[in-house]
Amino acid sequence: MHTTPPHPSHHPRPKNRRLQAGLFALLLAASALTACTHNTNNATGIPTYDPEAMASAKASESAAAASASASAAASASAAGVVTAESLSTDRYEVTSIPEDLDEQQTEILKAFINYDQVTWNIWFTRTGVENAQPITTDEEYQYIKENFDSVGGGRTDGTVRVSIDSVNIASSYSTEIRAEIQLCDDQSDLVAYDLDGNDVSNPETLQGRYKKIVTMVLEDGTWKTAKEQALSANECTV
Repeated sequence: MHTTPPHPSHHPRPKNRRLQAGLFALLLAASALTACTHNTNNATGIPTYDPEAMASAKASESAAAASASASAAASASAAGVVTAESLSTDRYEVTSIPEDLDEQQTEILKAFINYDQVTWNIWFTRTGVENAQPITTDEEYQYIKENFDSVGGGRTDGTVRVSIDSVNIASSYSTEIRAEIQLCDDQSDLVAYDLDGNDVSNPETLQGRYKKIVTMVLEDGTWKTAKEQALSANECTV
């Protein structure tokens, strides 16, 4: 749960990617050429500049680029590739993740992001604390619930921004497999309100940037959050 943190407490590219890029560039060039047209009333026969045609070509280029970007994102998602963008929501922005994560690290990262989004949504809406139970250890869930009960009603507005620095298996040889995720948690955009709509934000506890280590454990085949530890305040960046 997100409570007051204590102060200092590849995937190979397809071989035909370059060919596809070349063909795409040729298509854009052909589109731009339509901006210069022959004026049948021009005695010189020299192509004349048509502003409307050029504007149309520029619009076509922009639309084609946007379509290509969306297509690439959709292909990555279909292939199971995890990106910072694919992990983000309207109120929870992942700004960066480590490169070259293997399958197990990716699984751990996705489990953590799910946990973090679920628990932040509890704070955003002040509802649904029970949603944290399946994704946390018994001890961590009890800690979350006690904090939730003590906060009371209201809501939190704004967007959380998170930068994931590392995902590491802490122990793979003991009976309890653990992993650690190090991150920077930027809460500077958040504003807390009570039931009457009064701003009750405490800049010292809510609106900072916190460097954290989150411990995950593998229980019955599911990665669950066991503990959050704050390392510093207002020193990390996202």
